[in-house]
Formats: sequence, structure tokens, C-alpha cells
Amino acid sequence: MLKKKVAFICVHNSCRSQIAEAIGKIIAGDKYDFYSAGTQKQPKINQDAVRLIKAIYGVDMESTQFSKTIDEIPSPDIAISMGCNVTCPFIGRNFDENWGLEDPTGKSDEFFLETIKKIEEKIKEL
Repeated sequence: MLKKKVAFICVHNSCRSQIAEAIGKIIAGDKYDFYSAGTQKQPKINQDAVRLIKAIYGVDMESTQFSKTIDEIPSPDIAISMGCNVTCPFIGRNFDENWGLEDPTGKSDEFFLETIKKIEEKIKEL
């Protein structure tokens, strides 16, 4: 049986969507293929996200993931917006869910950890 493809989408593909891709692969990679993408690329993944995911899950996102745009991933079966402050990017179809997560970039480790926990809970609900 083919696994469903789940895409986590945000504008920059450097923080929330990257965290979701990493956690998805860790806790449900046997059930789904996980991807993240954005409408813009960043030169590197958010360093706080990299540091905390490595500390919590032992995964170095910089060695397993990179910033990519929507046209660089397979067409998803499930498309999830991480949360759009103004408007969500158009990806050629409607989103299945909007998780409404505030971007933790520039915020405290505590805020990052809360965001990581919320993402993990949402992935478990899939």
C-alpha cells in the first residue's frame, strides 16, 4: 500500500514546516511520507529549530532537510498550512487543515518548545 503524502506549508519553509517534517518522519514515517515547502526559500533552516529538534529527538534537520518551494515536492494527498498571519500561499489546491501556529522565530526556547509540542500532538492526530 502506498503511503499518503503529507505536505506542511508556510511562506519561508525554514521553521514550523521544517519542524513538522522532521517530527512527522520520526513519529509517523511508517504511515506517511512527509514533506515541507514554502513560497520562498531560505538559505538555512532556523537555527533554534535545528538545535531544539536535535536536543529533543536526536535528529539533525540540516543533514536531512533543506528549504524548498512547493514545486519541488510531490503533489500532496494532505496539505497542511502551518498558520498564516495574513493570507496563506496558493499551492494549486485548498488546504486540508490550517494549524494556525504562530511563528516562533525570534522568540524564547519555551515558546519554541510549546510550538514543537503542538506540532507533535497534531501529527499524532493524523
